[in-house]
Amino acid sequence: MENLASYIDHTLLKPETDKKQIEKLVEEAKEFGFASVCVNPHWVSYCHSELKDTNVKVCTVIGFPLGATSTASKTFEAKQAIEDGANEIDMVINIGELKSGNLDFVKKDIMAVVQAAGKNALTKVIIETSLLDEKEKVNACLLAKEAGADFVKTSTGFSGGGATVDDVRLMRETVGPDMGVKASGGVRDLKTAKAMIEAGATRIGASAGVTIVKENNEN
Repeated sequence: MENLASYIDHTLLKPETDKKQIEKLVEEAKEFGFASVCVNPHWVSYCHSELKDTNVKVCTVIGFPLGATSTASKTFEAKQAIEDGANEIDMVINIGELKSGNLDFVKKDIMAVVQAAGKNALTKVIIETSLLDEKEKVNACLLAKEAGADFVKTSTGFSGGGATVDDVRLMRETVGPDMGVKASGGVRDLKTAKAMIEAGATRIGASAGVTIVKENNEN
């Protein structure tokens, strides 16, 4: 598959991640031409300084990994991340409010981050599919679309379940052809990455991006 690297957000979000690991992530992103590096907010300014003369974007996470921080906190975090050089914002929805049926709150929570990002950054909305039933997945996708987000994303990778082909297909069917769908969590090989793309994913979040691209290049 041509240009597979351009689908991949080269991801490193573990709390114990150190500077050397971030440096390696950045160098790999340059070498392979990944869509972005996806890092915790602390590392955004460094990644921006190292990648500003490349086509690799800087992606970060907001309200991560639980989504249960206040809307004001998410908004401030997003603004700060963009000021530090983030091009893409992956925010976690308020899962508890979604499951409580408080859809208006969830939509406003997403919209606040979308508005904070403005035209300066893409907004991807993590719905945490492993914690939702089908109706909740559909509702979350529709709320993200109505709130003006650019993508819906399956998972944080921190809640015991990641992306599935069925979930990606459902998300694509729900949001239609024009909105981005990001499959993230558990995508560790070429076969899985291709299956996600065939199901409708336009972006893959993976810490195994180098392995996936090398496997693709060998075929």
